[in-house]
Amino acid sequence: MSEPPRHRAPGADRLRRSLHFVPGASEKMLEKSIATRADGLVLDLEDAVTPDRKDTARATVAEWLREVDFQGKERTVRINPLDTPWGLADITATMAHPPQAYLVPKVSTLSQLEAIDAQISRLESDFGHAPGQVGLILVSTETPLGVLNLPTFSQCPRVIALSWGAEDLSAALGAPRNRLPNGDYLDIYRHCRVQTLLCAAAAGLQPVDTVYVDIRDQDGLRRECLEAAWMGYTGKITIHPEQIETVNATFTPTAEEIEAAQRLVAVFADAEAEGLMAIAFEGKMVDVPHLNRAKRLLDRARQTGVLE
Repeated sequence: MSEPPRHRAPGADRLRRSLHFVPGASEKMLEKSIATRADGLVLDLEDAVTPDRKDTARATVAEWLREVDFQGKERTVRINPLDTPWGLADITATMAHPPQAYLVPKVSTLSQLEAIDAQISRLESDFGHAPGQVGLILVSTETPLGVLNLPTFSQCPRVIALSWGAEDLSAALGAPRNRLPNGDYLDIYRHCRVQTLLCAAAAGLQPVDTVYVDIRDQDGLRRECLEAAWMGYTGKITIHPEQIETVNATFTPTAEEIEAAQRLVAVFADAEAEGLMAIAFEGKMVDVPHLNRAKRLLDRARQTGVLE
């Protein structure tokens, strides 16, 4: 007899407008990041840490998880890939006082996620933690094999959010660039962006857009955030504190959007009482999908605190 399906780890509906990267061995950067309005902090043990400092950074992050008040920000640790000597060791060193999620880079196969899941489950038991509480946020298109296997990743019950990556993928492909001269992504990277969103939505996971690497270009960041929000992404990874305000603002419903959604919900309430679910609203025909979208927008507005 097969085992019953496990419940998904909590956190798929958490507010993640901005997931901000913090180098895993910099007390100064951590203090600055806690003072920002980022919804979550990603304590980075991968790219921000040189190989000779992995052990020190790992111990520092474990200490932060034990002692630091993150002031309500989500605590996430980016581990090293499993095909390095450090990936599982990162988890082992940080599970005494676990983060709410691990961000897993360069995912290629579901079996890698199953290995991480098994490691976390053993450590939850060893340390006496409630089982299944630590989630996984995936950067799911950093390898060509990861792009091909992306639809399978949601089968791991710890996965709560999907992001994607263009920088590592372009390196893996041997591509000299990932954007057109006008700033738009080349087709392969647009495919990854779309597929990540679709796979997240299909599985009830949260879609988080990838980094914007030009930290001086606030206009470009704003345009990319707006496009992502229009597509259905709920947030973005940030790599510089000055990006956080722009990202949060773009992924927060505006007053005009909130008012329109409230009007639509009110009109539908009256229509439903009359047995109608397809109605004219402010010059357009609307039906149940429009209602559901309005309700989701209002729920998100409550999460961000702009609506009581």
